[in-house]
Amino acid sequence: MKKLVFPVRKEDLDDLRVGDKVLISGTIFCGRDAVLPKIIRLYEEGKLEENGLHLEGGLIFHTAVSRAGVGPTSSNKLEIESSIPVLSKAGIRMHLGKGQISAATVKALAEYGSCFAIIAPVTALLESKTLSRRCVYAPELGMEAFYELTVEDYPAVIGGIHGKSIYDK
Repeated sequence: MKKLVFPVRKEDLDDLRVGDKVLISGTIFCGRDAVLPKIIRLYEEGKLEENGLHLEGGLIFHTAVSRAGVGPTSSNKLEIESSIPVLSKAGIRMHLGKGQISAATVKALAEYGSCFAIIAPVTALLESKTLSRRCVYAPELGMEAFYELTVEDYPAVIGGIHGKSIYDK
């Protein structure tokens, strides 16, 4: 099992393959349907930095953040999956969620040096591995705001990288 500490460099993903098991630690972001279009807008307007958002080498976990903890939502929802290519271009190196993503999204991941990892919906386990949480953008969205977490050893499986997908037949 490979340990990844975020943020990472693009080169840190070079030796990963579909099906590899990884442990995720470090500082990661959380966002889903409500906030990801807002983050894309900030990127397109060149306003990430002025809002204190540094995405280079980062990870976005497709989840809401509540007192009960975190657990993945389906990454193939329109608002989420359509954000993956743009946020990969903006510097995100890993998208973490659940569900099958399209071949076009897998291709975009390869183009921008990013990957998709699948994490099981195990809220209790993830809560025990979440060291801190902080809202960093759009607090008016409550648990669907953009959060930054510090985590240790989130278990995941690489589901899409280098133009290949775990769902390929």
